[in-house]
Amino acid sequence: MPDQSAGPPCFASFPAAVLRPAELLSFSRGGGVRTIPLVTRAVGAEVFLSGQTLFDGGAGIAPHTHNCPESVTILEGDAVVEIDGTEHHVTRFDTTYVPAGTSHRFRNASATEPMRILWVYASVDATRTVAETGVTARVDAEHDQELTWTPGCESPGTSPSCGL
Repeated sequence: MPDQSAGPPCFASFPAAVLRPAELLSFSRGGGVRTIPLVTRAVGAEVFLSGQTLFDGGAGIAPHTHNCPESVTILEGDAVVEIDGTEHHVTRFDTTYVPAGTSHRFRNASATEPMRILWVYASVDATRTVAETGVTARVDAEHDQELTWTPGCESPGTSPSCGL
């Protein structure tokens, strides 16, 4: 029997799921950047969010902060991550940890090759505040923006993982 002295688990119920990025919708963030949400409220997440962001050659995102910690792992390609004004070159499987409120950004170090990251936010209520504008929005609100079909999805609703 599990030890109950540590208190209840940090989640109520999260159904098991297998998420296949090649079969999921990606959402354009503009400028050659697309995001594929993975673990989100839509699949039952109650504690954290995760997903992948794909960067075309030369693409990057603006400096921003979050209301919770974020960890990013480079899955493909080479990147430059700027954390609190300091640039770091990162490559496949390098991982960052950025505390809440710390300015950061990622950009593809290659002008021609793609880059892909896996991101994890320490809260399902993660927000992003863009440094230049001061605009704050929920990270998962981006997933309601312009859609881009990911290879393997012929049209919405062709399978449960293709946009239902």
